[in-house]
Amino acid sequence: MGDSAEQLNMLKIPMKVRYEAAMVLSGVGDALGYKNGSWEFCKSGKAIQEELKSLGGLEKIKIKLPNWMISDDTVMHLATAEALIKHGTRKDISLLYTDLATKYKECMRDMKGRAPGLTCMSELHRLRPLVKDGLNIPFNARGGGCGACMRAMCIGLRYPKEEDVSQLIAVAIESGRMSHNHPTGYLGALAAALFTAYAIQGKPVLEWGCGLMDVLPKALQYVKDQGRDVKDNIEKWDYFKTSWEKYLALRNLTDGKSEPSFPADYGIEARDKFYKTLSFSGTAGSSGHDAPMIAYDALLCAGNDWEKLCKHAALHGGDSDSTGVNACCWFGALYGFQGVPECNYKKLEYKKRLIDCADKLYALSQNEAADGKQ
Repeated sequence: MGDSAEQLNMLKIPMKVRYEAAMVLSGVGDALGYKNGSWEFCKSGKAIQEELKSLGGLEKIKIKLPNWMISDDTVMHLATAEALIKHGTRKDISLLYTDLATKYKECMRDMKGRAPGLTCMSELHRLRPLVKDGLNIPFNARGGGCGACMRAMCIGLRYPKEEDVSQLIAVAIESGRMSHNHPTGYLGALAAALFTAYAIQGKPVLEWGCGLMDVLPKALQYVKDQGRDVKDNIEKWDYFKTSWEKYLALRNLTDGKSEPSFPADYGIEARDKFYKTLSFSGTAGSSGHDAPMIAYDALLCAGNDWEKLCKHAALHGGDSDSTGVNACCWFGALYGFQGVPECNYKKLEYKKRLIDCADKLYALSQNEAADGKQ
């Protein structure tokens, strides 16, 4: 995305189409990486891609029921989007948090066959949306998973402008710690939302990681200002930060100005091995820090090549739906449906809901812009 011709091409795509593609293709990345559970829980990217080849390759895959259902990731992403839409432009942010908690609890009824995460299920059960302080679950020393990250991208569609960053930080963190009250968990939600906003802004992808590092001090200040579990949060804060600093240094992206550096051998087996080194517990993409990191790595490497992006982000031997749901959302926000085979998304489960959410989030972002001019 550092290429000016590529940026000009992106600007020709109507913004509403980019919103729709962000929501729909996030579902595609999820369904593809999940494959009704068989690919999400496969430890070999090579085996996954060999099976893909036997199915005729990505351009032949018709992602639809019953073989390609969306997972918990998209069900929860829709819950986030629908809560943002219900809240609309009301000023009282606490009402949004009540809407989010209510939608998250409701969506747990739509999890048959979708492999919801244990942390999401157990922690969301604690929420009491209509009770004072009923959204404040305890700090969880084991709450660093990717369940907050994989449902937060649309927050960046609702708050896409540079001047929205304070709202984006607050909503991403609070939505995240409704189930993942641990900085490694909820900062994954912040990264997912922030990178979506960057995509909508047209910010060059090589600058995104540096941008996240610049936003983290503001996020820490927000957590301190809220006064909840401050000591625990400070003690656990550095893992997310240092993990990203190491990754950005490795890719030559610390300053956000240089082209990313990738190894000469970066085939599927090399990627599986590398992704695993990024993980907390050995399952690549299963934590709040490495799910957006792997998705970002894939987008940096693939650019506007849809098939390459999917092979890097959604077809590896890790938590492939949670990395796919992020990377494919950002791809859509940047490039729309360009280069994506129609069969990959034409009959996607919940496609109409995803498009409806995209259109309403787009309208909200436009209304806010109009309000600001009056």
